[in-house]
Amino acid sequence: MKMKWVYIAAGIMIFAKMLVIPHPAPDLSQTSFVELVVKDSGVPNAVSGIIFRNRLYDTIFEVVVFTIAILGAKYLLADEKPTHVIHQFTDKPSIVLARLGATISALVGIELAIRGHLSPGGGFAAGVAGGTAIGLVAITSSTEWMQGIYQRWQAARWEKVSVLIFLVLAVITLAGYELPHGQLGELLSGGVLPLLNILVAIKVALGSWAAILIFIRYRGLL
Repeated sequence: MKMKWVYIAAGIMIFAKMLVIPHPAPDLSQTSFVELVVKDSGVPNAVSGIIFRNRLYDTIFEVVVFTIAILGAKYLLADEKPTHVIHQFTDKPSIVLARLGATISALVGIELAIRGHLSPGGGFAAGVAGGTAIGLVAITSSTEWMQGIYQRWQAARWEKVSVLIFLVLAVITLAGYELPHGQLGELLSGGVLPLLNILVAIKVALGSWAAILIFIRYRGLL
């Protein structure tokens, strides 16, 4: 009981400190955080520099959380019976439009993965675009065909390999070892950041593919 009042008193003191005692603010009038991030990371896209360098710990756990989410979906639906009713587009105009959208999404995903460190974009956005392309193909194609391609190209294995390589490169980067940044603004610049972008894009796209197949198999819809 005494410790309870100690905790309450400590909380009140901390709250009073935040309200009464001013926190000295640093003089940042001559400092541009964007310029500092660009200089440190070697890429014009400061967002990529922050995600894959300044806040790399956050990005690592985001990738891990996404991986756990896919595993959780497999685990939760493993005991259910596959559905026999698959909802898909059957009319020709919808199929053509969906596949056209899939082609555009796939091209956008590739562009974002390769050039995400130079312009707005990045690995997560590229992976979402790739997953969107796969989803659009899935609602216009047979489930057996999609599952066959997934197994033939060993997409599950490549997904795991991309995560492992990402973690290894992330640990090396966090240890203070970096590749040469190269010339700012060129495609081959930014050290390890372009590689991390591509690996995240592969992981998110293939993980989305796995999730789509799971929900089609056990729920019959996306």
